[in-house]
Amino acid sequence: MNDDRPPPKRWLERLSLALLGEPQDRQQLIELLRHAHQRDLLDIDGLSMVEGVLAVSEMQVRDIMIPRSQMDVVQQDEDLQTMLPSIIETAHSRFPVIGDDRDDVVGILLAKDLLRYFRQDNSEAFSLSDILRPAVFVPESKRLNVLLREFRVSRNHMAIVVDEYGGVAGLVTIEDVLEQIVGDIDDEHDFDVSSTHILRHSNGRYTVKALTPIDEFNGFFGTSYSEEDFDTIGGLVMSRFGHVPERGEEIVMDGFVLRVLRADNRRVHLLELREKPAETATMEGGA
Repeated sequence: MNDDRPPPKRWLERLSLALLGEPQDRQQLIELLRHAHQRDLLDIDGLSMVEGVLAVSEMQVRDIMIPRSQMDVVQQDEDLQTMLPSIIETAHSRFPVIGDDRDDVVGILLAKDLLRYFRQDNSEAFSLSDILRPAVFVPESKRLNVLLREFRVSRNHMAIVVDEYGGVAGLVTIEDVLEQIVGDIDDEHDFDVSSTHILRHSNGRYTVKALTPIDEFNGFFGTSYSEEDFDTIGGLVMSRFGHVPERGEEIVMDGFVLRVLRADNRRVHLLELREKPAETATMEGGA
């Protein structure tokens, strides 16, 4: 006698679909995944990553790129000593190299390629053209999942974004894309949050996590911001800006200058704080 009953696994799959309903679109799929999280079948990190993957497939480069006005660049005709201070200050690993203007990107400089000129036994004259890497150009409309695949295949980590007229609109890195999936990735500005939210530098600057609680910020800097309206300094700063600021934007708050070191299209992640000179702060306060 033949047993026509379906295998147990297939029977369970059909029962699950009957009970839960097969998702008919992306939103239903997300809801199904969220229900799985509520039933402890999927942890919050896994849910967040799956949602990030789905979002990336719909996002375009223009949604996450660093605008051209905020690009940290190196001039093609700069010598090593001239470019070094800005390279050290920004602490990036890659820099677009430009000619006459920002529309004229001639290549990409990897900071590590400069190390050869600092060897004690080095007698080689500095030549920027000898160490330039070719620049990769992508349109603003390119989808992020396609760009990520191209980054993986070509092993490039940075692309120059161009608009429909061929002008440079900004730049995008592989880290920018991955952060849409996995969330924050610690970069060269980050430090261990288990020890402190605020890092003091020797030149009178401070690096401040946007998630620093207001009471901790008040205790460190002697300020008296209210804890009733905002829990973190990042929330307060965004309120003062009146919008989600982009990297490089600055604001003056009660004698402090705060510059955004890192942010995405949803929130601020990292700030640089420096005290405004007393005379200037007094003049602005009196105005």
